[in-house]
Amino acid sequence: MNETRDPLAAEIAAHDTEALLSEVGGRWVLAMTRELHHPVERVWPMLTEPAQLRRWSPVVPDRALTSVGPAIARETPEQAGVDAEVLVCDPPRELVHRWGAHLLRWSLLPAPGGCRLTLEHTFDRRADVGIFGAGWHLCLAVLAAVLDGHAVERVVGARASDHGWEELRDRYDARLADGGAPLG
Repeated sequence: MNETRDPLAAEIAAHDTEALLSEVGGRWVLAMTRELHHPVERVWPMLTEPAQLRRWSPVVPDRALTSVGPAIARETPEQAGVDAEVLVCDPPRELVHRWGAHLLRWSLLPAPGGCRLTLEHTFDRRADVGIFGAGWHLCLAVLAAVLDGHAVERVVGARASDHGWEELRDRYDARLADGGAPLG
């Protein structure tokens, strides 16, 4: 892939395995932050509207995530639905929702030239940190490219291997081996 011509490859490469890992209440929390060149009002619908989520996220709900309550989420239309639920919705600053047993907290803060997006993914098995780190790394790269107006495809499932998922997984595992050191 030529990174100078491929906006998705450029986004993937623009971020090292930047993340924090902590243990909270017997569960693991992976935190990832990205600076986006768009205001919170532009990014918020990308986190809450099914048509926008379908462009970049593995979590595609059957309804807008703009109010507290249950939903069903799928990665692809042919997959079985996963129980989901919006727990907190404070537009355009914070969205907290379940995705099966996982908890996702999205925060948006205004920043010079756009906004800062923070994702906190809470899960049970420490061994899964590399899997989730690599997956979100790719998804957040797609989000940034889509926001910037590039026609890139969502990277989920087997397609992730085409974008270096295995190497990213190994790098996140190695970087987060101590459980919580700041990375970057």
